[in-house]
Amino acid sequence: MSWIHSDKDFVLDSHCDTPTMLLEEIDLGKRQPRGHVDFVRAREGGVDGMFFAIYSPPELTDAEATVHAIRLISKCYDAVDSNSAVAAFAVSPEEAFEHKKHGLISVFLGMENGTPIQHDLAYLRLYHRFGVRYLTLCHNRHNQICDSCMPLEPEWGGLSAFGKEVVAECNRLGILLDCSHASDGTFYDLLKYSKTPIVASHSSCRALCSHPRNMSDAMLRDLSAADGVIQINFYPKFIDSDFAQDEKFLKLSEEGEHWQELYRSDLYNIEYRDNYWRIMDELAVYPTPSVRRVADHIDHAVEVAGAAHVGLGSDFDGIDVAPEGLRDISMYGNIAAELRERGYSNSEIRGIMGGNFLRVMHLAQKAAQSSVD
Repeated sequence: MSWIHSDKDFVLDSHCDTPTMLLEEIDLGKRQPRGHVDFVRAREGGVDGMFFAIYSPPELTDAEATVHAIRLISKCYDAVDSNSAVAAFAVSPEEAFEHKKHGLISVFLGMENGTPIQHDLAYLRLYHRFGVRYLTLCHNRHNQICDSCMPLEPEWGGLSAFGKEVVAECNRLGILLDCSHASDGTFYDLLKYSKTPIVASHSSCRALCSHPRNMSDAMLRDLSAADGVIQINFYPKFIDSDFAQDEKFLKLSEEGEHWQELYRSDLYNIEYRDNYWRIMDELAVYPTPSVRRVADHIDHAVEVAGAAHVGLGSDFDGIDVAPEGLRDISMYGNIAAELRERGYSNSEIRGIMGGNFLRVMHLAQKAAQSSVD
């Protein structure tokens, strides 16, 4: 199927957890000394747009998750409104390309973890009105929608009955369905019940790093056959099995999560801030696999699924360490450079850097519009 913007460059990161950094009252219009994303560094990296993930921790109750999600959405609006000279919200590929013409970075919204929908599709419609254009069904626990990949024992065996209703409503609204964090059973239920292609907004390849968050070769082939796309995650723990067993890193990461939680509960506590920032600074230079390892996962996904079904979903600001050569969003150009060295064509690089995801987004929205017409 033709894609109207297939010959145009648009660099897109399909998953940034930057809204959680807004809980620390940072200004995205200024270069930040910590974290991975701000509009200054995005511009330096040649990034034209990014999905801000509205993430709800899985330990929250349904009602708590709803409040939390609305708070994050509000903070995203505040951040973009206060930087309107450099950024603007987008809800479609067409709008994003128009923003690029005017020199603006596009901010899309995705919802990571469907718990804030509670058991009422009216909430899903509300989030769509707020601008949410993809839904990561779950996080690291089962929820009312589906099984997660993390618990060993399934609850629903894939999608719940309510989850199937969510899928149908997302199709109707033009919201992309995201299988990252979902169980293999949920993935196959999504392929069965969704009328539009699905995405993995921030996952990597299980063949290169055996983690349940990653996708098997069989899943990659089936995703490709359904015209979906896998967006390669940059987290060293998900791309390198040896790094995932690094005890020093695991201990430091756990300590960092502890101080991060305390700091975000009280931004005026100097002890919390200093300990959190100390660990962030240490993790920012921690020895990690390089951009070449990310490219290895791209290579593998392309080999199995095809170049038209691979993209980039960094997980920036949701991960505590990033690959060497991809320490933050300003280094995005290193991916394209590495792919050129490996012999990828300009059209393949254009697709991987953003075009493939936007194509699938366009298909989902076109199908939704057709159902209305």
